[in-house]
Amino acid sequence: MFSVYLEMPKPVKVRKHVTGRIVTVDDIKEVITHINTDDTLADRHRFGFEVLVLFGAYTGQRPYSTLKTITIGQLREALSQEKPVLSVMAEQDKIRMEHYVPVHPRVVEAMKKLCDDREDNERVFMLESFRKWTQKQKIPLSRCNRHFVTSDLRKFAEQHGDVIGWEQSNRAYVLTHGVAGVDWGHYKHPLPENVYDVYMKAWGGLTL
Repeated sequence: MFSVYLEMPKPVKVRKHVTGRIVTVDDIKEVITHINTDDTLADRHRFGFEVLVLFGAYTGQRPYSTLKTITIGQLREALSQEKPVLSVMAEQDKIRMEHYVPVHPRVVEAMKKLCDDREDNERVFMLESFRKWTQKQKIPLSRCNRHFVTSDLRKFAEQHGDVIGWEQSNRAYVLTHGVAGVDWGHYKHPLPENVYDVYMKAWGGLTL
């Protein structure tokens, strides 16, 4: 009968761990330095790898569902616009969400060069070659005991987005991350020029 006066033991709270992978601006620049100083790379691979790193870091697109499948034709269409945004099709996104991806001014000219003398149906990036190259290089990340991998480009965009105050709705849309719910399913439909403008408020001042 005294049980009502006894305080039951409180459950132990499980501490949620923050990700062990931290990717910084310096890490991205270090990857680019490795690319440009690797004499074993052909010029075509060196240039292609650098643009891949820059575009991936600036946009945070998923490597194996999006970056791997972008075509020259899609890129040409994006670069023909005053405010360049790449239109990603549903089948090129892990969660099957069509979306616009702003092309940062830092990579516009380089991406135009990538299109030279290539067919519209060709893939833009040599993703598998880049993945194998990073495996051999074992480039250390500066703030954790890890080596750089291709998916760290997306992680950088997410993490650096916090640093630069990337607006949450725009971030969710461009990354297609955290876009479940009624709002995204029935109400939100960003226009490409608005996606670009909001994105550039956060990312425009960063030069990798």
